[in-house]
Amino acid sequence: MQRILTGTPEHSNGALTIVALAIEAQVPRNAFTQRHPDLRNEFYAHVRERGAVPDAEARLRSTIVKLKETIANKNEELARLREDVPALVRALSQLTAENEVLREQLQLPTPTVVPLRPGQDT
Repeated sequence: MQRILTGTPEHSNGALTIVALAIEAQVPRNAFTQRHPDLRNEFYAHVRERGAVPDAEARLRSTIVKLKETIANKNEELARLREDVPALVRALSQLTAENEVLREQLQLPTPTVVPLRPGQDT
């Protein structure tokens, strides 16, 4: 723990994480997460005393910021789509009515066109 906190790791990359601590101590990670949570808590307490934010916490905070931005963008997109719905419903209704009129016209008998003056094209 001291080697990581002083910046002189021998076996790990020196990151302020439990994974790096386990590598530095040459023990499985679950030794700190399951069997010795007191050591894990002590390590994080030392990290916070130094004013540093553990790498895992920094990554999580960064992820939270990105997710909040994504949510805001999706909410804006959803609001725009909701605004478009009434106009689309009106257009669909109008097209349906026009389609119905055209179908009715197809059902009518075809009128016979008789030229008024045979031989003259207009």
